[in-house]
Amino acid sequence: MHLTLLKSKLHQARVTHSELEYEGSCAIDGLLLEAAGIHEYEQIQIYNLANGNRFTTYAIRAEEGSGIISVNGAAAHKASPGDRVIICTYAQLEQKEVANFKPRLVYLDEHNQIMRTGEQIPVQVA
Repeated sequence: MHLTLLKSKLHQARVTHSELEYEGSCAIDGLLLEAAGIHEYEQIQIYNLANGNRFTTYAIRAEEGSGIISVNGAAAHKASPGDRVIICTYAQLEQKEVANFKPRLVYLDEHNQIMRTGEQIPVQVA
């Protein structure tokens, strides 16, 4: 049996650009791609905290250290500069691999700079 688990997450990234007339994708600062283990052209899910939109596209590399998060093509209708988004990737794992698997979680500040990283989401309490 295969299970789908969270592979990586860029938490609360800020959209810096929204380019309708650009080839569809999401350009992400190369340093952020590396920190999260997201590959260029890998499918990503984007969850927009500003408007609730959830959509699928793929990652492309933006200039390293630029802080760029650019939502391009048709997806530009779903996110605007300044919106906070969560960018996730998922992996298919065999059930026996799940026990040792840890996601790569990258938490960003308002300038898309890394504040901290982790491998576990805290337990939600009442």
